[in-house]
Amino acid sequence: MTDNDRAARIAAFFSLHHHLPRQSPGSDATTRWLLARTGPLPRRPRVLDLGCGPGRAAVLLAADAGAEVTAVDTHQPFLDELREAADARGLGDRIRTVRADMGRLTGPGTPDLPDGSFDLVWSEGAAYIIGFEAALRDWKRLLAPGGSLVVSQFVWTTDAPSDEARAFWDQDGPMLPVAAQTAAVVASGYHVLGARVQPESDWDEYYVPLAAHVAAADRSVPGMEWALTSTREELAMRRDHGAEYGYAAYALRPADPRWTTRPETAADTRAVHAVNAAAFPTPDEAGLVDALRDDPGAWLPGLSYVAQDAGGTGGIAAYALLTRCRVGDAPALALAPVATVPDRQRRGAGQAAVRAVLDAARLRGESLVLVLGDPGYYRRFGFVPASRYGIRAGFEVPNEAMMALVLDGSAPVPQGTIQYPAAFGV
Repeated sequence: MTDNDRAARIAAFFSLHHHLPRQSPGSDATTRWLLARTGPLPRRPRVLDLGCGPGRAAVLLAADAGAEVTAVDTHQPFLDELREAADARGLGDRIRTVRADMGRLTGPGTPDLPDGSFDLVWSEGAAYIIGFEAALRDWKRLLAPGGSLVVSQFVWTTDAPSDEARAFWDQDGPMLPVAAQTAAVVASGYHVLGARVQPESDWDEYYVPLAAHVAAADRSVPGMEWALTSTREELAMRRDHGAEYGYAAYALRPADPRWTTRPETAADTRAVHAVNAAAFPTPDEAGLVDALRDDPGAWLPGLSYVAQDAGGTGGIAAYALLTRCRVGDAPALALAPVATVPDRQRRGAGQAAVRAVLDAARLRGESLVLVLGDPGYYRRFGFVPASRYGIRAGFEVPNEAMMALVLDGSAPVPQGTIQYPAAFGV
């Protein structure tokens, strides 16, 4: 293939994609869902949108979050479309467009993006271009303390994808199932604030307009036959095998580097008892943990987590426990207790333990966590009043204090009364 032929193919491909509302599966609803899970943001957050395309997400983030958005893409016509859309919404002063390669953000000739300069780094449907692992690794440096990363990636949604689907999607390396992809995210040093496989309607928002462009394309344009053939193959793959794969979208936060978290071991039993005894005014919580550990119907190995100083030095600073409870007849998890030794409180140790045990629950395939506690504290992890889901305690408790966190949005959320293990005494 000559350079002229290659250039013609690229130009024809882009001509099919110009003036589409999106360049990947997505929706305003999914963007807002992810935004809601990034945690509290400053009044005017600094947002970096990498691989922004025509900027549907960038405009929404500027409008809904009041963000100052730096939007990066290599294709100038997409940036021109974004500039036009931002100006039409009166948001032109909130969005800065930068033509650059999101895989080369440091070094001579690259945009000035200092370490720690963004409260939120956003990339919908684009990280695969540089490799998902590279995106997780390289973009972390851009986040300010407490900042979040929103990113999506192709995943298998079946344990047995067809040979046809594998041949199509594994051309650039093997695609992972959802659980394995989520585990890779956690192994990369992030906590999962929220995750979902995007609904089929998100694909329609991308593919329906794209199919209309295919139908109206001028086949006499150089390179267009190739662009049409490859696009039709992709559309047919979704039509015939769409149940086998999808996009998993993640809201993430880097793990706090001050703390090392890990599951409790048998050698930690006495130290865990001491942490709970020191953290609370009575020995009840320490005794609760001991009683739950002796209840095989409640205790779940691997869901009892401790936090230590970075590197695992020093004693246990904080503790978080998840045990089996039920909502009606459906399994759920109860978060209790959460404890931090007095001289380490208000330093993030408890948060680190909670986020780590929630990640562990997500990786086990658990779908629902319940907690009775301070709403101001537990909202930061994504908990909301359990009453929103029709879940209630079997005893008198303030509505806002009985809270729930849905880990798996694809599973139905059970309704009914919470049944705690006997050790809770309720």
